[in-house]
Amino acid sequence: MKPVSEALWRKSSYSGSENGACLEVRDDSPGAVPVRDSKAPDAAHLIIPAASWQAFVNFSKD
Repeated sequence: MKPVSEALWRKSSYSGSENGACLEVRDDSPGAVPVRDSKAPDAAHLIIPAASWQAFVNFSKD
């Protein structure tokens, strides 16, 4: 996993272009999903187990 400063973060395709508050995630961490606030990219970030992230995504689709 790359250091946070070098990581490639991505916003959800649902974020829109108004620079609203949204989450950014990384795809380079096997078994985990690093998450951060797009408005505060240098602040602390969360590392969520991949299975928990998938459960969240599935829940939010319903």
